[in-house]
Amino acid sequence: MHWSHLTQTVIFPSLIGPGIMGNILIFERHVHIFVMGTEKKPIDLILIHLAFSNITIICNMEIKDIATVFYFRNFLGDAGCKVVVFLGRMARGLSICTTCLLSMVQAVTINPRMTLWRKLKPQTAGQVLPYLLLFWMLNSLISSNLLFFIMAVSPVNRSVVGTYAGYCYMAPSRLLMRWLFISLMALRDAIFQSLMGWSSVSMALHLYKHHKRVSYLHSTQIVKNSSPEIRATQSTLILMACFLFFYWGDFIFSFYIGSRVTRESIVSVIKTFLDLSYAVVSPFVLISRDVHAAKNRRVQ
Repeated sequence: MHWSHLTQTVIFPSLIGPGIMGNILIFERHVHIFVMGTEKKPIDLILIHLAFSNITIICNMEIKDIATVFYFRNFLGDAGCKVVVFLGRMARGLSICTTCLLSMVQAVTINPRMTLWRKLKPQTAGQVLPYLLLFWMLNSLISSNLLFFIMAVSPVNRSVVGTYAGYCYMAPSRLLMRWLFISLMALRDAIFQSLMGWSSVSMALHLYKHHKRVSYLHSTQIVKNSSPEIRATQSTLILMACFLFFYWGDFIFSFYIGSRVTRESIVSVIKTFLDLSYAVVSPFVLISRDVHAAKNRRVQ
């Protein structure tokens, strides 16, 4: 068995299973907190939406793997191809936007001097909904071209290039149309990643100043048992680092694949791994930080 085929049939499913379970745990935990808790915190609704986006990405990847490994030519049909590819791209956009919102909210929460951004911070869970609705509308618009140009591969057109995982392909469109949607995606990513980077730097500087303030006490116990806001900020920074690493790795390999006439299986496998990694890793970052916080509370 070729090693890339082994990767698709063994390694990726072994990541997809834990990834789905981890996101379901995050989803259920914060739904429970949101529904049963007396205070409806905006951060819970944001994490629920992020987990939902991650689950959509992972399930979309699993459908692609099933269709590719078993080569079900009529597995989806035109309508199925349109829906699967559209939801896959939209879920990735929602993940970018939601991660950025999480970073911005956390940065404003811990830094009271950010008076301008504090006015935009959602104070209640209800105030998060307009942001999420805006993200859905924005990403639906950016991905709308897929509903018109994605087709199922058939015996007649099986030799077409630009296939999506061997069962769908993108029909030719006008050059202006292609560049319009590419520009919209690039603009979205540039804006949200710039905000993400700025808020991450702001949080890192705040944590550094916090460490300097408490270090003079010479008490390791005080430094370790930091406030919930500080622990949440550390979790958010780890998520930002993971997101940026996987995003730019995916961008580099996507650019490499796009500039090559033929596709190398090893590069395609690495790109698929990077596509999947953030959705799989992010829930375990949150779970591990929750466990660490629980241990600190027991110590206290």
